[in-house]
Amino acid sequence: MSDTRTAGTGNIFDGITARSVLTPRLRAGVLERSATATSTATIVFVHGNVSSSLFWQPLMLALPASVRALAIDLRGFGTSATLPVDATRGLADYSDDVAAVLAELGVDRAHLVGWSMGGGVTMQLLLDHPALVQTLTLVAPVSPYGFGGTGGADGHRLSIDDAGTGGGGANPDFVARLLSGDRGFDPTSPRTVYQTTYVKPPFSSEHDDVWVESMLTTATGIGNYPGDSAFSENWPGFAPGGSGVLNTMSPGHFNTTGIVDLAEKPAILWIHGTDDVIVSDTSFFDLNYLGQLGVIPGWPGVDVAPPQPMIQQTRAVGAYHEAGGEVTELELAECGHSPHLEHPAAFLEALLAQLEH
Repeated sequence: MSDTRTAGTGNIFDGITARSVLTPRLRAGVLERSATATSTATIVFVHGNVSSSLFWQPLMLALPASVRALAIDLRGFGTSATLPVDATRGLADYSDDVAAVLAELGVDRAHLVGWSMGGGVTMQLLLDHPALVQTLTLVAPVSPYGFGGTGGADGHRLSIDDAGTGGGGANPDFVARLLSGDRGFDPTSPRTVYQTTYVKPPFSSEHDDVWVESMLTTATGIGNYPGDSAFSENWPGFAPGGSGVLNTMSPGHFNTTGIVDLAEKPAILWIHGTDDVIVSDTSFFDLNYLGQLGVIPGWPGVDVAPPQPMIQQTRAVGAYHEAGGEVTELELAECGHSPHLEHPAAFLEALLAQLEH
């Protein structure tokens, strides 16, 4: 696939510098808000699915001048190269890419901030490259047991093939609209998806057009978003494939609960909203929950396909605290999937406290 995506220079805020960083793994787009000569800390921001580093700009600009802020585009997003994603590695292709970019930039230790899928990326990076992580801030993160296909606070897999998770769960009309660059207001357009699921309505900002442009940088296809799928005899009839974005978070491919067993445990800050409809115990992106609501026919019942309790599962990894790590949870009322956009003051206050570790 040719790489024709562009974030557009008009989407870069004053005070932010965009650059391209070539590593042995990929050419990556990076945004930077440089610090003063007496830099006290480096923060690295990792975006989520169907987005890019553009979403971090207001927060980057709000940081003290002594803090160096970097935001990295994952492969297939923003201005980074479009490369296939090996989903059988979970999110490790992405976390290894981030590590490679930091090595190229000479960053050997930083405060990591990951949003949604990016939270999973940073948890994987903590497992595989622990020396890089000074602290970890998880923003509405994917459950450490993956997205969909698990039950209970213990995250047990519901079927041997993880039916109902991965690339087959994407809305093909939404994928087509990403590919066509749709900037309209139809129900499945990127703009409407942002307005109804990324944030809690009626939230809006002066930068909504930029956020839509960010979403439209998503590379589509089997190797990228959403990925491939396989037939399943289990409801709803498909299982994850081995390639592409959504398959990376299928429970058979992704599990970061091993952070509990790390010898050195950086402080974790977990920020999420009470009204998140993406990462939730009642997620509108969880096919089992949609089946329970009757939106998807043929649901086999709660004993076979219960909704995934994503928040409960993330709290269950509170064993991190019991094993000697520090965990701070900030749950924000009247907040959807984007706390850094919806409640910037509270978010910034918590993040600055995190930098004291």
